[in-house]
Amino acid sequence: MTPLAGRCALVTGASRGIGAEIAVSLAQNGAAVAVNYSGSRVKAEEVVSRIAHIGGSAFAVQASVGDAKGVQTLFAELSSRSFEPDILVNNAGITKDNLFMRLSDEDFESVIAVNLKGAIFCTKQALPNMIKRGYGKIINISSVVGYSGNAGQANYSASKGALSAFSRSCAVEFGAFGIRVNTVAPGFIETDMTAALPEDVKLGMLKSIPLGRAGSAEEVANAVLWLASPISDYITGQSIHVNGGMYLQ
Repeated sequence: MTPLAGRCALVTGASRGIGAEIAVSLAQNGAAVAVNYSGSRVKAEEVVSRIAHIGGSAFAVQASVGDAKGVQTLFAELSSRSFEPDILVNNAGITKDNLFMRLSDEDFESVIAVNLKGAIFCTKQALPNMIKRGYGKIINISSVVGYSGNAGQANYSASKGALSAFSRSCAVEFGAFGIRVNTVAPGFIETDMTAALPEDVKLGMLKSIPLGRAGSAEEVANAVLWLASPISDYITGQSIHVNGGMYLQ
């Protein structure tokens, strides 16, 4: 079964971790996928190769989504390939953690630029084609800390909380055009980013999870796949929490 056959999906920040698994999952279910990356083309091409290995269609495309002109160039390149996304997954994100009093202006601005403005820039570029078609799925990857907050992550929490609010407003504004906008908020997920955390921090986080384990990138991708597929067509403006009970809304 290929529920996304004929669909084109752009996944930002898709060269590793959660973004890579989302790209593979969408491709495995029939979508043609643009694998966006900022720095490592090698990693992005590895994702493209994984998709090719399972018989899917994908290509890598470079852009730093925190730059408005860069996003315009990205969508111009997609258009030159006759690739018009009707599924947009705003996954790209960075962290620059520190106690609030030690966060520099650049620490705040760069995280907001990528995590929040990147989603805004990409959404704005994707909307005209979605409106023209009368169909679109926009899925923004937030975080549990966008709801619960977290010491040392004021900038990251602010960016992810704002992303959820942005999603709800877009859902209200563009529902009449057949465009669904939802948020997936992962909790403690096993990725290369979380692998670098000190063991005592990881153990402390695990104690706060009722299911008693970290989640996997594949489990986050499953939630995105559900939102991207036709079976969720009556769902919009919602936040899907993939956190094992770490935060209960």
